[in-house]
Amino acid sequence: MKKTAIALCAGLLAVAPLAAQTATEIVTAARDRIDAKTVSTRSRMVILSKDGSTTERLLDQYSSDADSGDRTIVVFQRPASVAGTRFLTIERKGAEDDRWIFLPSLGKVRRIAASEGSGSFVGTDMSYDDISAANRDVSEDDHTLLREEAIGGSPCYVIESKPKDASFQYSKMVQWIDKETKVVRRVELFDRKGVHVKTLETLRFETVQGRLTPMETRMSTIAAKTSTTIIVEIVKYDQPIPEGVFTTDYLSTGRVR
Repeated sequence: MKKTAIALCAGLLAVAPLAAQTATEIVTAARDRIDAKTVSTRSRMVILSKDGSTTERLLDQYSSDADSGDRTIVVFQRPASVAGTRFLTIERKGAEDDRWIFLPSLGKVRRIAASEGSGSFVGTDMSYDDISAANRDVSEDDHTLLREEAIGGSPCYVIESKPKDASFQYSKMVQWIDKETKVVRRVELFDRKGVHVKTLETLRFETVQGRLTPMETRMSTIAAKTSTTIIVEIVKYDQPIPEGVFTTDYLSTGRVR
């Protein structure tokens, strides 16, 4: 299960393909480092507004690996203003992912179009594309190893990933991948104009069921000076999840039939 250099002279062209291949292998290792068929979590989301005030939300997330691709559903439990909101992503290999959301206020399931990928996910600093990024296939981007640099004393590979699809909301993503653990420590996201607009940071890890697991992450929006922090309170790997959870019927009813 997958859990976001330009050559300046002819003399560098010979090593460019090797660097690109190495970068791709590193990103692949980071995406595939947690071996699990399913992941179930309960998390607390803390949203920091520009004025310094915070709001909290409680949500459950269930992910399952299938031959056709990964499936993920997010269910908001509290507060009352978002309780019952459910979001489903189904990966389609070789095609755009299917995404749907159920908003209790509308009382119906709505499909999220690819053109809406940059929209805010339920008032957070994350977009719909950000939520689906964990399922993003490595082959959808061109990867380049820029340099090596330490974060918190841990040596990291710094890799630039440029989407092959020009319609994707980001022009590039620069990520710091821990050389030893292959954990993604930091990701900087750049808009279509090349402006650094968001930063995703992994703040805390724990070993759960033998797997080094991110337990606290933060997405910050640079210009707005806002952030959304997700603190994982419970995580379980390889716990059976009913197939009916990953359906639009479950989105609208909250029940498995």
